[in-house]
Amino acid sequence: MNKQEEFENAISKVLELLGEDPKREGLLKTPKRVAKAWEFLTEGYHQDPKEILNQALFTSSNDEMVVVRDIEFYSTCEHHMLPIIGRVHVAYIPDGKVVGLSKIPRIVNVFARRLQIQEQMTEQIADAIADTIKPKGVAVVVHARHMCMEMRGVQKINSTTVSSALRGLFKSDQRTRSEFYNIINTPAPSNF
Repeated sequence: MNKQEEFENAISKVLELLGEDPKREGLLKTPKRVAKAWEFLTEGYHQDPKEILNQALFTSSNDEMVVVRDIEFYSTCEHHMLPIIGRVHVAYIPDGKVVGLSKIPRIVNVFARRLQIQEQMTEQIADAIADTIKPKGVAVVVHARHMCMEMRGVQKINSTTVSSALRGLFKSDQRTRSEFYNIINTPAPSNF
């Protein structure tokens, strides 16, 4: 039995344990669909963030802050396997190298597409960028809603969690940190 079949059998068993009939018409393809969905939702385990960043690293004289904000992400809580939905803001100050802008959201996805806790994901994004690009500083802020808090447990609808990871100048220089927070807290122009 291969891994796919094993996963499908496990989902069939879960359906039975819930009191459902996996042979019911509406559930016949559910194990296959769930297996395929989880393969996608956890593809980050099979991706190397350093490899992704190194594919688009360019020499540059720019030494001003680069910010990619409002990166939408979907992750899965490692405690309850329920969705985490949010936005990430990433900034770095180049030190001789810049990275292709599309790689920043890809790095967010690498870590979001793993079983996660928000605090860990925030640190992982910052560390991957700091270790690979070697900038003067990195800042990552994550705003997220956790379905484990909204759908079960305390059931606090629309509560958000904010986490941050600051490295280099963003941690040591108040002006740099303030500039970053001003940028991410300024509303985007209405024509975007």
